[in-house]
Amino acid sequence: MNRDLILRVAGNQFRSVAASAIEGRRITADEALLLYEKAPLSLLALLASNMRERLNGKRVLYNINFHLEPTNICIYGCRFCSYHRERGDEGSWDYSTEQMLEMVRNHASRPVTEIHITGGVHEGCDLRRWGDLIEKIGLEIPSIHIKAFSAVEIDYMAESYSRPPGYVLQYLKERGLSSLPGGGAEIFDSQIRELIAPKKPSAERWLEIHRIAHALSLPSNATMLYGHVEKYRHRVDHMLRIRDLQDETGGFLSFIPLKYRSANNLMKDTGEVPLTEDLRNYAVARLFLDNIRHLKAYWPMLGKESAASALSFGVDDIDGTIEESTSIYRMAGNRERAAMSVEELRELITSARYEPAERDSLYNIVNREPLSPGSSSHPT
Repeated sequence: MNRDLILRVAGNQFRSVAASAIEGRRITADEALLLYEKAPLSLLALLASNMRERLNGKRVLYNINFHLEPTNICIYGCRFCSYHRERGDEGSWDYSTEQMLEMVRNHASRPVTEIHITGGVHEGCDLRRWGDLIEKIGLEIPSIHIKAFSAVEIDYMAESYSRPPGYVLQYLKERGLSSLPGGGAEIFDSQIRELIAPKKPSAERWLEIHRIAHALSLPSNATMLYGHVEKYRHRVDHMLRIRDLQDETGGFLSFIPLKYRSANNLMKDTGEVPLTEDLRNYAVARLFLDNIRHLKAYWPMLGKESAASALSFGVDDIDGTIEESTSIYRMAGNRERAAMSVEELRELITSARYEPAERDSLYNIVNREPLSPGSSSHPT
């Protein structure tokens, strides 16, 4: 991408930060805040695209995966959450181990490479039960990567057993846990956290659990919930803490901004930010998190068309087929069907003029021919 063109677009106000981004120098928190507050979208698109191509070329990655959500019954009741139910509420569920294994068996004949397990937290979220579940999933699909249990769930297991998080993580790893999802991070600022998720473990605890996971060779993702009551400075602070931990451990695989959706929760009057704000957020995240190679637009949250737009703002990963196996964003108001075939994923990527590539959970490229039109990965 033409350096001089980008610097001309940047003008005097943004020339210094643009030059840093182009030349691979780390941008500061103050520079990130400047980009959030004042940079035109056209400049952000140029800078973020330049960086994503330097890191990842023209490839956009996807995987063949499905989710398992054991329960939506949760003790935390976060104000932003549309998923939460109390026990006995209409629409609540709490699957047995056998019910969950049957869901896994429904996917066993498909070329899935990853299962993503996370859900609500309550007294039935038992360490031994989850260890048993992981072992049995490994027997059903021996080759599958098990990405499971947010730091919030790990914290609850540790507290319930009066054990340190390292004990819980090692126990689960020995039974087949391969990596951690990035949920539960929300926004790290303590005042914002008190407003939106007052019962949830602290930011420091979330970071501690991921630090321990990385030390045990359990990689993870990192997330940020944006577009509610936080300010730009809170987003920058959040990403700075993640960047600092990544400098220390190198254990984060990807960063996933998660858009607040306003339907059916206690913060519904807050509304939702527009697509232009989503794109601004992706671009600044790409530029600021220089030590996390992959930036994901989780399409069931963002929507298919918006995810395609995000590819021009630094995103190089759009997650996977999902197999209509997640309810979280449907319950928050997104009415798109949460499943895409491999063909649909590849078409979304190529229509945005990028190169689709299947990945595994550790971001290795899977070298196989795309599925034929008659072998869609949709559930039957």
